[in-house]
Amino acid sequence: MTLAQTRCLYGVAGWAYEDWQGIVYPQPRPRAFDPIAYLARFFDVLEIDSSFYRIPDPKSTERWARVAAPFREFEFTMKLYQGFTHSVQSVPWNEAEAGAFEEAAERLREAGKLGCVLMQFPWSFRAEMESRDRLLRLLDRFGMFPLAVEVRHASWLADEWLFDTLRERAAAFCNIDQPRLRQCIELTDRATAEHAYLRVHGRNAKNWFRESASGAERYDYLYSLEEIRQLAEAVEALKRKAKRVRVITNNHWRGQAAASALQLKAAVEGGPVEAPATLIKHLGDLGPGVVAEKSEGGEQLEMF
Repeated sequence: MTLAQTRCLYGVAGWAYEDWQGIVYPQPRPRAFDPIAYLARFFDVLEIDSSFYRIPDPKSTERWARVAAPFREFEFTMKLYQGFTHSVQSVPWNEAEAGAFEEAAERLREAGKLGCVLMQFPWSFRAEMESRDRLLRLLDRFGMFPLAVEVRHASWLADEWLFDTLRERAAAFCNIDQPRLRQCIELTDRATAEHAYLRVHGRNAKNWFRESASGAERYDYLYSLEEIRQLAEAVEALKRKAKRVRVITNNHWRGQAAASALQLKAAVEGGPVEAPATLIKHLGDLGPGVVAEKSEGGEQLEMF
């Protein structure tokens, strides 16, 4: 696989963040403003985060697909509902819920806007017999969709079972960047299918395992340019191994994920990469290749 043959898509996890107002999103919002349409101007892919917490109504996924339709190369990835991945019950899913999730995801696929379904497992999900059995069952149940699997505990890297299993099913191993703590998987560049995935969570070691930490506190992290360079090396390695690479940033607090995704795109693909003018105004210079968005007349929008 050569870099020229691979398409790399850069985006963020979720979009319904109140703290993005005036930072990622304009403030006040223009009339008929839609965050998906706005973000599709800057990103290639959006990861649907809300589906992890609640299975969306098919009408919602249909609407998201319609909003994204004018952006021909744009797509979504969709996180599997947590009831399938985080339940401690021996039976890994409720079949009615599985059917509801399948229907919601199918609406995106029918519209040509579903990149893949992401199975995100917690750090407590370790490479034990019961966990392997649950993973196999879920891979079979949702095998009608392109799949990616994220595990966070280093025990899964002790042998090749996981990688062999994913290769057999053409499912992607989800590489992650997270704090280097307590047997957490460190940054990798493994590819097990023609599509590859990298999720960037930030490196907020202080709050990563703190039980009282909110999501905002846990994912409050701005990567340095040197750390962006490290991540870019992993992306470039994945581009040599897969035909399509999805890079999703999840360090979402106050728009930092948007900055990291654009910085990574500039580092790997070369600039100029346009960013919301408000984002640069808030965070400052985002480094080589990232510039403020242009007005309809082609001029850089005023930042200060």
